[in-house]
Amino acid sequence: MTSSSSPSQDTKRLAHAYPEGLRADALMEEDVAWSHEIDGEWDGDQFDRSERAALRRVAGLSTELEDVTEVEYRQLRLERVVLVGVWTSGTVRDAENSLAELAALAETAGALVLDGVIQRRDKPDAATYIGSGKAEELRDIVLETGADTVVCDGELSPGQLIHLEDVVKVKVIDRTALILDIFAQHAKSREGKAQVALAQMQYMLPRLRGWGQSLSRQMGGGRGGLATRGPGETKIETDRRRIREKMAKMRREIAEMKTGRDIKRRERRRNKVPSVAIAGYTNAGKSSLLNRLTGAGVLVENALFATLDPTVRRAETPSGRLYTLADTVGFVRHLPHHLVEAFRSTMEEVGDSDLILHVVDGSHPAPEEQLAAVREVIRDVGATDVPEIVVINKADLADPLVLQRLLRVEKRSIAVSARTGQGIDELLALIDSELPRPSVEIEVLVPYTHGKLVARAHTEGEVISEEHTAEGTLLKLRVHEELAADLAPYVPAPVA
Repeated sequence: MTSSSSPSQDTKRLAHAYPEGLRADALMEEDVAWSHEIDGEWDGDQFDRSERAALRRVAGLSTELEDVTEVEYRQLRLERVVLVGVWTSGTVRDAENSLAELAALAETAGALVLDGVIQRRDKPDAATYIGSGKAEELRDIVLETGADTVVCDGELSPGQLIHLEDVVKVKVIDRTALILDIFAQHAKSREGKAQVALAQMQYMLPRLRGWGQSLSRQMGGGRGGLATRGPGETKIETDRRRIREKMAKMRREIAEMKTGRDIKRRERRRNKVPSVAIAGYTNAGKSSLLNRLTGAGVLVENALFATLDPTVRRAETPSGRLYTLADTVGFVRHLPHHLVEAFRSTMEEVGDSDLILHVVDGSHPAPEEQLAAVREVIRDVGATDVPEIVVINKADLADPLVLQRLLRVEKRSIAVSARTGQGIDELLALIDSELPRPSVEIEVLVPYTHGKLVARAHTEGEVISEEHTAEGTLLKLRVHEELAADLAPYVPAPVA
């Protein structure tokens, strides 16, 4: 980023080369993207990677007319974009970090970032977001770079979108539309696709525009006379009505799909299986950590929102206690309200868990901002009472001073590296100590004819000691009250 020393020039340009550490690396080169020999042991079997990499550029193949094989995943045609942000508060470093994150989002969506602009204002302009004069300067940048899209670092109102497009003469989208586009590319499950579609329709509804025949009137009204008895419904009104009907249908479908997950969750509760939810900023390494802890085989990619669909896997503590580990959708600063609402049913995994592993990228320029953004969403879904462990990931790449600062500020935190395995054993021990334990300690002598009770004791309780005697299995264990009542008849009588 280049900045002018003159205070009158409040526009900052983001040159083609970002400062070191801020350049978006979300779209990796093919030759360094991933290999089984190098990365296989770090992230496990990634079952979706072959499908996602199915469309890749094949070098050296061409036809006489044109090269038809230059096809990459999400890059059938790279849009050339210019970024623009409004700096209203905080430091210039905060504004640069926000624009660098927008660049990573744009590259993940399959765009080529050409340039970027930061406008210093007290608040965004109500008409054109950056002001009429700066909008004309932005038009000159678009003409100079040959861009075909402008991406704004904020959620624009319908009026701001229209007015800014009128000035710059190219397509304008905002941060929300960009995130929705990435979600639409990466959603794979039926529920994930439905949630993204609902969020997109909520975003589109107030932004529908009509030209020409879109504003013409429908025939109708009255009782079908020769010229109708009323003006009827315009095409754009019909579109809005249809979108509302689709949204209502989508909400019903999502509610039905939520029922299946609720049944599984109740079954886990009935069996007293503790649950741990992995939450954190996008690209913090949640899927890598899940693979390292459970061998889940979830796709891992150095890209924002690479995985969307929640994954629940069974895991075991070092002491032998069973629990479930759930990977949730990644968060981002200024997460669109539409997404929070649409993915609320998925995010309930966080609120219903017994422990949250809050993963933060220790190598990020501003990890504290990531922590604050995630906690804001956790607060929105009502999970503030759930115990939290801050897992500072990518410790092998992080600045040691940053690690020390985070470990000092966050009282319940641990530094790990899902890539190298550093700190994983300590994390497992910490999970074991933090998970809720059964409340009743009991000693029983179970006859060998009641082996089911012994199996329940191992599954639902915490066995402290086990001894096989002539009369049966002597167990000392911690259990919940329901199982304690079932085992009460087998408590040995006190010795006189």
